[in-house]
Amino acid sequence: MWHLPPVKIRSFLTRDRQRKAGVFVVVLAVHAGLFAVMARTTASPPMALPPVFEVELFRPPPPPPPPPPPEEASVDPGGGAPAAPSRIHVPPPPRDPTPPEVPAPRQQAPEPELVIGVAPTSSETPGMGQGGQGTGRGTGVGAGDGPGRGVRTGPRNLREPRPLALRRYHPQEALRQGVSGTAVVSCRIREDTVLDQCRVVSETPAGQGFGAAGIAAAVAEYRFRPGMIDGRPDYDLRAVITVRFGRNAP
Repeated sequence: MWHLPPVKIRSFLTRDRQRKAGVFVVVLAVHAGLFAVMARTTASPPMALPPVFEVELFRPPPPPPPPPPPEEASVDPGGGAPAAPSRIHVPPPPRDPTPPEVPAPRQQAPEPELVIGVAPTSSETPGMGQGGQGTGRGTGVGAGDGPGRGVRTGPRNLREPRPLALRRYHPQEALRQGVSGTAVVSCRIREDTVLDQCRVVSETPAGQGFGAAGIAAAVAEYRFRPGMIDGRPDYDLRAVITVRFGRNAP
């Protein structure tokens, strides 16, 4: 067997080595103490991280361009051509109202007088001589055709509206301006008492539409019984109606 030669420790540990070994032992002891302390203490919770903020950088828009310089005042005062003279439209003066149309009654033509006697001049044809006279009594009843007419009665008004009912026929423009008016119309009377074939005789004031309104009111609101001749309707007689629109109607 091999035998190692004995080593002298003192010769091996020099002063420098002894100093380093002492330092090593001290450091080792300090680390062992730190590890022992850390093993006994409880671990603290990890610190919360601060919140993260996102920041977006952008470039501001360029400033607006400067306003244009003001224009120089014009030497021309302007105004254009002088204004034309104004015209005032004056409505024509109202016409005098025409009197209502009244049909003249038919009159029988007078019969020629019978001249009896001697003719003043001679003629070739025989003339009528004066006959004899006699006396006698007699009666008779009969009817004959002739130009004369019998008993005659005029039209009769059966229905006439109230002033408030005529408001619906008042011309709208005249009603809005507060203008009253009057219309005189002439209409034929039918057998069923309704009026038709109406025409305007006059309207006051003119040009406001009272004539047409009077015809519409006469056909819708008025009723007449026709005139009679010997008990028979006489459709030749027309009804003349004066329709007043508004309280101040003439």
